[in-house]
Amino acid sequence: MIAVIGLLVGVVAGLVLEPTIPAALQPYLPIAVVAALDALFGGLRAVLDGIFDDRVFLVSFLSNVVVAALIVFLGDQLGVGSQLSTGVVVVLGIRIFSNVAAIRRHLFKA
Repeated sequence: MIAVIGLLVGVVAGLVLEPTIPAALQPYLPIAVVAALDALFGGLRAVLDGIFDDRVFLVSFLSNVVVAALIVFLGDQLGVGSQLSTGVVVVLGIRIFSNVAAIRRHLFKA
């Protein structure tokens, strides 16, 4: 529950404060958001399955964001940043939809 409250506070703070992202970090923001959403839906699925652990969620959240950003950074250094960004988004998107499907099955028994 604390994670959800923190997420809501972060979204409201972002909307109110309207922070500017440095141009050098802009390619990494969408990837970090998708990685964070993957961890969030994975955490929600774990809550519904009764196996949620806050430490696992925190490590998963941080490691998803860092690893996704590192992959995109490596792609930028190799000159294939857009291809690796697409790959990261596809993989994390598949995981997000898989978790959402499991959440749907759990909630609606369908």
